[in-house]
Amino acid sequence: MKQLLKKSWLPYVFPFALFLLLTGLVRFFPAWSHIIYIGKTLTVGALLLYWRHEYAADISPKLSSYNCLMAVSFGLIVLVIWIVPESYLPQFGRPSGFDPYAFGWSQAAAKGLIVVRLMGAVVVVPVMEELFWRSFFMRYLINPDFRAVPLGTFSWFSFIGVAILFGLEHHRVVVGIIAGVIYNLLLIRQKKLGGCILAHGVTNLGLGIYVLLTESWMFW
Repeated sequence: MKQLLKKSWLPYVFPFALFLLLTGLVRFFPAWSHIIYIGKTLTVGALLLYWRHEYAADISPKLSSYNCLMAVSFGLIVLVIWIVPESYLPQFGRPSGFDPYAFGWSQAAAKGLIVVRLMGAVVVVPVMEELFWRSFFMRYLINPDFRAVPLGTFSWFSFIGVAILFGLEHHRVVVGIIAGVIYNLLLIRQKKLGGCILAHGVTNLGLGIYVLLTESWMFW
């Protein structure tokens, strides 16, 4: 067990794997999807906080104002691509969506659930996914000793592999692949993971606002 905890990949892989595992439970316990979401958000968030020192070298370089603006722009582009072709592109199944008002909770509790959902989508998920896909896996496909590979190092194999697998992680596989390509390009351009986290967070925040304004719960 101690040897496993010393693995350099564990802080990148385990939060992501746990999040996917808990997400998969919703298929078997759909009536508990809100409880599962709260649980996985808090648990994975706590793991990211616990291992924060492991990620310091990846996240700590500050972004210039120009790079922040670029990241926000990339995030907004992905947001548009995610929403506009909804009725035209194939998907893996039909997402059940997440309606915070459908669980019989009071209005105040439902609003609290919305806050948790937004925090998960805007903070936990971007950090978790970018650490796994573009800090760990994109470098691992170049060299299993991934820490020896500088962030943003390009190879066709890792670039295409991560974009495709990132897309396959989502119901909206085509736009997921396009989003993966865009986030990959941002990392290669900036050589900093912070830009990808910011862009991903902007996409998810914009999507959350869109969902709440239009009640298009299938995007959640």
